[in-house]
Amino acid sequence: MKTLDAKTRIQLNNILFATDFSPAGAAALPYAASLAKHFGANLFALHVRTPVINPMTPPSGWPALEKAAEEEERERRESLRNSIPGVPITILIEEGNIFANLRAVMQRKAIDLLVIGTRGRSGIGKLLLGSAAEEIFREATCPVLTVGPHAPAEPNRSGEFTRILYATSLGSESAAVAAYAISLAQEYQAKLTLLHVLEDPKGANFIVPQELVESSARRLAELVPPEAEFWCAPDCCVERGDVAEKILDVAKNRETDLIVLGVHQPSGVPGAATHLAIATAHKVVSHAHCPVLTVRG
Repeated sequence: MKTLDAKTRIQLNNILFATDFSPAGAAALPYAASLAKHFGANLFALHVRTPVINPMTPPSGWPALEKAAEEEERERRESLRNSIPGVPITILIEEGNIFANLRAVMQRKAIDLLVIGTRGRSGIGKLLLGSAAEEIFREATCPVLTVGPHAPAEPNRSGEFTRILYATSLGSESAAVAAYAISLAQEYQAKLTLLHVLEDPKGANFIVPQELVESSARRLAELVPPEAEFWCAPDCCVERGDVAEKILDVAKNRETDLIVLGVHQPSGVPGAATHLAIATAHKVVSHAHCPVLTVRG
């Protein structure tokens, strides 16, 4: 994944939409199509199916199974193309392990953005909202746009993001991820909010809360370089409380249509896969009323 800085505008050349071909899995397709159209990107759709033939299938039944699979594949391809008229799409249907296929396709097609719908509790939706989310983040060498169960079925009428919220723990990777949020805000001329949530301190009575709030606000402001200020004057917001709940509250109150979170290569203690805890990312994706973009630092 190419790292952005505040001087570099985001470029999406190849977008991958992963689907299980269910109505739930298709939730993110309009967003993938809108982004591909806006950036002039190549759009790919990936479906990883279970093998048509398994060891328990007698050879006499193979031809009928293969023919049925071919017909189903033809119908699915046609349905997918018809659902986004005017947007060219290359459909890839593979067999085997979903993560291995995701990794291979992202590398082979130089994917810049992975788009996933999670409206249902099956297929990729179930994986992303369950214990395998960490593996999705690990396998994705590019940012991931997740359209959760409460997000609108389609982008707004203009197809553009107008209010973007970047929630950060102010860790070492915050500046790199902020560059994506800033670049998207520039690309769409969107209103940008930078948010840091202070969890209620435990055993930290020596810290004066107001001083900590002011310090956090300054650090948020420092994420926006001087050269970006002439077109991007973000709001810097510091809240206290439960991290996921505050992110969701701020997003709702500000009518946000895109939330940006940072993730990093999982290592060490399970559950430490994101700048904010992985449980926080799960909760935000599950309950947000807009798509969530996770960017790996």
